[in-house]
Amino acid sequence: MGRPLPVVVAVRDGVPDWPVNRATARTAARACVAVDLSGSGTSPVAAIRVGGPCPAALRPHVARPGAATIVRGGHSLTGRPLEPLDTEAVRRFAGSCGLADFAVTASGSPMLSDHELAVAEIVAAEVPGARITLSYEFGQPGLRERERDTIRNAALGGEAGRIADEVVRELPRMPAYFARSDGGVVSAHYFRRFPLACDLGATASRVRGRAALADESVPGEVAAAYGAAIGRPEARVERIVQAHGRAELERALQDARDEVLTRVVSAGAAPGSAWIAETTVNPLSYLPHGIYRVRVAAEGVLP
Repeated sequence: MGRPLPVVVAVRDGVPDWPVNRATARTAARACVAVDLSGSGTSPVAAIRVGGPCPAALRPHVARPGAATIVRGGHSLTGRPLEPLDTEAVRRFAGSCGLADFAVTASGSPMLSDHELAVAEIVAAEVPGARITLSYEFGQPGLRERERDTIRNAALGGEAGRIADEVVRELPRMPAYFARSDGGVVSAHYFRRFPLACDLGATASRVRGRAALADESVPGEVAAAYGAAIGRPEARVERIVQAHGRAELERALQDARDEVLTRVVSAGAAPGSAWIAETTVNPLSYLPHGIYRVRVAAEGVLP
């Protein structure tokens, strides 16, 4: 007898679709969940941008009944402080907005995340139990691109938590893994924290499944199930770093590698099984010499 096979759960319109009865499902080795969060319910978001004033058209955009504010602070992409963080403005907004899902985006945070971390600490104190997404964890150098992803991640947090809770309730004590939008899988813990990584998990699983089966006529549900079941834990880290000389760049790269290896274990890889799958380093020509965009990907093996 081989090891028990995984059970694959497809989520349609926010509702898990169980392919087998619960008793059979609970004998599986693990649950692999394929979900497209696009079109699912979203939570209202409290968006906090840390930076300078801007025209109304460039302010943070959140869907109603969300709320947004801009507070003083932030850094340049070289790490130079622009202004001290206005902690009182953060405290007033967090305490008065009446929301629990926060998206925090500070200028320059891919280089230096201090102000985002400080905002998160204030929000957590003012709103116990708040779900807080920080833009530096997405790494893109452009503020508006990072802010868009940060707000979207925060908006998906409630729905991701609800889906994860239902899977855990139906399959207690069974490891659950969620298909990523760009291939691979992540743990339920990672899915709750970074649901944007799984925004198009079912779509990606269908593509992966059909490619692996080498048969484009396979029904979508079958392809998605197979694609999710063969996925490996994956994680990515993107940072802006400043390095004067090869030695400094190597230290920055090692920091990014250490971070992504930790993250892929959080995503469900067995400790000791993770490896670096890809490293990309690009100088940012529009910034002073010595500023690089670093992207590192890691993969691992399920326990």
